[in-house]
Formats: sequence, C-alpha cells, structure tokens
Amino acid sequence: MFTGLSAFPLTPITDDAIDEKAFAVLVQRLAAAGVDSIGALGSTGSYAYLTREERARAARMAVQHADGTPVIVGIGALRTRHVLEAAEDAQNAGAAGVLLAPMSYQRLTDDDAFGLYEDVSAHLSVPLVVYDNPGTTHFTFSDELYARVAALPRVASVKIPGVPADPAAAQTRVHHLRQLLPDTVTVGVSGDALAATGLNAGCDAWYSVLAGTFPEPALTLTRAARSGDASRARAESERLQPLWDLFARYGSLRVVAAAAAHLALTPPHNLPRPLSGLDTDGRAEVAAVLEQLGLSA
Repeated sequence: MFTGLSAFPLTPITDDAIDEKAFAVLVQRLAAAGVDSIGALGSTGSYAYLTREERARAARMAVQHADGTPVIVGIGALRTRHVLEAAEDAQNAGAAGVLLAPMSYQRLTDDDAFGLYEDVSAHLSVPLVVYDNPGTTHFTFSDELYARVAALPRVASVKIPGVPADPAAAQTRVHHLRQLLPDTVTVGVSGDALAATGLNAGCDAWYSVLAGTFPEPALTLTRAARSGDASRARAESERLQPLWDLFARYGSLRVVAAAAAHLALTPPHNLPRPLSGLDTDGRAEVAAVLEQLGLSA
C-alpha cells in the first residue's frame, strides 16, 4: 500500500457541497486503472476546507467506490482533538491508512509537531503516512524530526516534498533518509515534476496529484521506474513537462481542477470557495496542453 503509485483525487465541490456523483466517478476511474492506493482527502482533495461530516462522508464514499484498492484518508486539522476525530471517522469508514500533515495557524515548533504525531499514533489501529507539505502547511520537517516521528508506532511511510533535481544528488538524499528511518517505513516522493527523479533515486512510492485525474501516464512512469527502466521513466516525465510547467505557474490543484472540468468529470466550478479556480485564459491553456499530450479523451 505504501509503495508504487498513490493517486490523490479531487473532492469536487458543487453548490457548496460535495458532488458525490463526480467524486464517485473519480475514485472508480482510479480503481479501474489499477493504481496501488488512493489518497482521499489529501491537499488535492481539499480536506482543510471541509467539515467533519463532509470528510467522514467522503471517506466512506472513497472506500465504497475503490473496489478493494487501499484507501489512505487525510486527517489533518488545526487542533489535535479534531485530528483524532477525523482519524476515528476514517477508520470507521474502512480506510486502510491515514495521512497526516502538521497544520497550523500559530507557527509550530518541532516539538509541537512531534507531539501531534505521538498523540495520534497512540490512538490508531491503521498505518499512518507522515505528510511533509511545506507549500500548504508552511511547516518544514527537519531530518531529526523525520527520524523522531518515524520511530513512533503505526508510522509506515514518509511523504517528502521532493528531491534534488540532479539525479546523483537525489540518490544521495534518498540514501540519507533511509539511514534515518526504520526499515519498515517507506519513502514516498511528491511534487509531480520530480517523481521520476525520486523514484529512479530509490523512493518506494509516488504520492501523485496528476494520478488523481490521469492515472494512466502516472502508472506508465511509476512502473518504468519501479522496474528499473530509468530512461523510460525520465522520458515519460519529459513528455509531461507542459503539465509540470502549468503546475508551477498556477498550482497543481487549480490545474487538475480545470482538467477534470474540461474532461466533464466534474462541473466547471469544482473547488471550495473562496478558491475560484483558473480564469478563462488559464482554462484554455490547460485544455491546449491536454490536447497536445493526448489526454483530452
């Protein structure tokens, strides 16, 4: 479950409520494509904007429509009590694992973040993925904190925000992380543009925004890297460079939201307010890139 491709779908929001039909379609597509796991309610799934009831409903739906594919459910929240509630709801929904980022309004210290994972891991009956996503949480893990948190019970994987772009430096980085983490804890790369580099450098998993809407090219890249065909994985990533450029320009969430709407997988407006998505010109750029890459159908 914590190796290979983990696909993170949108949680489409229409008329200020979860679009359950569209969400079910997105999850079913991922299961049918054969991804290794589904990351419901990650940052791409807009978990931070949803109520407890909405999150619990989305977790149940994800498990229901995953057709046996393991579902990892995001449980991050500002307050530990609310994280524990989300963890309880995810486990009751049948989640195979949970994903936790250290969210904050007041800046967290390393001890604050460690205390969060210590409290939550003590109450879990399923494995936990440590989610390091400084782009949204504005909290950056130190290597020392990685090691402290990874030694806690139930911690099964660390989702790192990326690797160095240079392949040799990436390999050195991944090797260093492996020296810090227990053998039972996998290393998963995120930051889709660096996925091929990370997997080729020895990361066990790719926690992917792209795969939540376009699982096929993400599977092509992942399977090539995992089978040792580094050149093919690099080639697929290079082919997808126009998408990575859009991610860098607009943010991956807004791009995949526009892409899902362009494919009619969701209504045109599918993000929780106040997020407004891309403007007309931005949507046209996304549509043109999808056409260029053969991803419009």
